[in-house]
Amino acid sequence: MTRLSQDQLQQLHAYSNYIDEEQPFLFNLQQLLEDDFLEDAKNIWRAISQSDQDAVAISYFTRRYGMFIAMQFYMLTVYDEMWVGKFENLKFGVREEFGRPSICMFTRSEDWDMIDEDEREQAVHTILLEQCHQIFSQLKKLGGVSVLTHWENVFGYLLWHYHTLLSNHTTEEARTYLDFLESDVVWEGISEHSRFHTYTGGQHPSTLIHLPVRKSCCFSKDVPGLLACGFCPLK
Repeated sequence: MTRLSQDQLQQLHAYSNYIDEEQPFLFNLQQLLEDDFLEDAKNIWRAISQSDQDAVAISYFTRRYGMFIAMQFYMLTVYDEMWVGKFENLKFGVREEFGRPSICMFTRSEDWDMIDEDEREQAVHTILLEQCHQIFSQLKKLGGVSVLTHWENVFGYLLWHYHTLLSNHTTEEARTYLDFLESDVVWEGISEHSRFHTYTGGQHPSTLIHLPVRKSCCFSKDVPGLLACGFCPLK
């Protein structure tokens, strides 16, 4: 039986993150760090996205993976919890969503754990460095998509989460995590400056929520059955 609350499960499920569910899986996060698996991964993403364009398929994957990253920030902000599992324990499979096959994430409840208040900044750095920078640098070997696109595929969800969280009782915690994201310190070893601050220009998330804030295209408009994202710079 899961140790996560019903509210936590509902929030995770809303962003295609499923807990303690058994089903056939296609690959895990650890495999993406293996050069020999990258071409296989790309072919999987092409098949699921129903696109024969490499860039579209690769970006499609990080848009889906971005929901996992963004939900960690939600869980940190609201519950002081994050995913602390081994990379092989984060698995990817397919579920039908809105009438089309979609990549979804599957984790175990025991891999979600509490952190102390003095561990918050380090938690943000760990997610950005190990789960984002390390993976995006690896995907760069496939070509076709800039690292900026992968980061912005995550940032769009973060913008929406913090727009929502700053509007309710989690204002103080949300501001704390936004300050971390906009600080150069947590980006050490990743970038000379905060990529998130460059993305937002330091503006309040609610100011940007309906603006074409992206600098790169995520190719959502090129995935059969999907529309252009709300932050599209091509509008």
